[in-house]
Amino acid sequence: MHILQVSPRVPFPLHDGGAIGIYNITKGLLAAGHRVTMLAINTPKHHQPADVLAHLGPNFRLVTVDVDTDATPLKALQNLLFSSQPYNVDRFIKEEVTSALIELLQTQTINVVQFEGTYVAWYYEWWGYQELSVGVKGVLRAHNIEYVIWERLAAGEKKLLKRWYLKNLAQRLRRFEQRCLVNFDAVAAITKEDIVRLKELGCPEPIALIPAAVEMAAFQPDPSQPPQPRTVFMIGSLNWLPNLEGLDWLLREVWPAVHAELPELELHVAGVAPPGHLTSRPKGQDNVFIHGFVESAAAFMRQYDLMLVPLLSGGGMRVKIIEGMALGKCILSTSIGAEGIAVRDGHDIVLRDSAAAWQQSLRDYYHGRLPVAAVGAEAARTAAEVYDNRRVTQRFEALYAQVGAGRPAAAG
Repeated sequence: MHILQVSPRVPFPLHDGGAIGIYNITKGLLAAGHRVTMLAINTPKHHQPADVLAHLGPNFRLVTVDVDTDATPLKALQNLLFSSQPYNVDRFIKEEVTSALIELLQTQTINVVQFEGTYVAWYYEWWGYQELSVGVKGVLRAHNIEYVIWERLAAGEKKLLKRWYLKNLAQRLRRFEQRCLVNFDAVAAITKEDIVRLKELGCPEPIALIPAAVEMAAFQPDPSQPPQPRTVFMIGSLNWLPNLEGLDWLLREVWPAVHAELPELELHVAGVAPPGHLTSRPKGQDNVFIHGFVESAAAFMRQYDLMLVPLLSGGGMRVKIIEGMALGKCILSTSIGAEGIAVRDGHDIVLRDSAAAWQQSLRDYYHGRLPVAAVGAEAARTAAEVYDNRRVTQRFEALYAQVGAGRPAAAG
């Protein structure tokens, strides 16, 4: 089959879950023998050269359209006053992208158009009003149910004006997602929880459960490189609000008491674009080390022992958790952080939600009472059985077949 992916970014380099989630779909489909074209919005934040994915081979083609998606207070205000679209979506709607999509649909034989998330879902709604490519199937890959993320951020925001704005944005996103979902031939949800939310929004069947995937070969435990003892770590993009919110909570509510009691325990934090209040900390203050961007997530994770995921908001699925599981890491996470991942507390993950419970788990880890090796071994087994990219690709192929993609159109 020939699959056209419409993406809100060029998914490279593989430094964050958003890029990894889209890239692994592409790589899996190519490995399964399909042809893939990607129409990607080339944003200032993630701008890449047109040949950045040439390594994917001759069956892949990247088409980019430069779009200025940078958010500004003035544009946000104008959107609030004059647009019916939520600002998150409105930033990605540009005539140049519709022109590129028309050209691809008119000049290529395409079986499936897969829209990578809510921010590009508008283009399928627009497509539905055009007389283009009858018989081509439209699939939404719901990487997140976006309104849920912003609802949770609003609930945790203490500043009244900002909380009002986030709540308003969440409501507009909910209406947008509710309106757009009914247009697609199928939706690929990333978690069971998201399937429930999709149905609450009125999304029709088929809705398939297709989790995020990991290229297992890149995330294998290395027995020759044991992690540093008495170390914990967090990794994730620090320009994504839920990650930053969770880290700030960890440093404010959990770590001071832990550091006072266990002064030898080290916390290592990696992630692109850490804000000034983190980079300005003296190195090693309170045994916290802010590494910022790291070239290899796997190499960073192998260096340290217990993985932390202190998320208080967010949606979809945390790819970094699955990567950590594949590496055989014992992971201490909040329930929201591990939402949608096929794990059980005490078996292949440790789930705690309150600051006091996190502090006790860190004490247990420090004193050797947490079964780090056993939990990590089970986590690696779960990752291989459920999240290997080949298995996930087969689920996409089954969904395409279910909606009749690739079959000749019936005679009228």
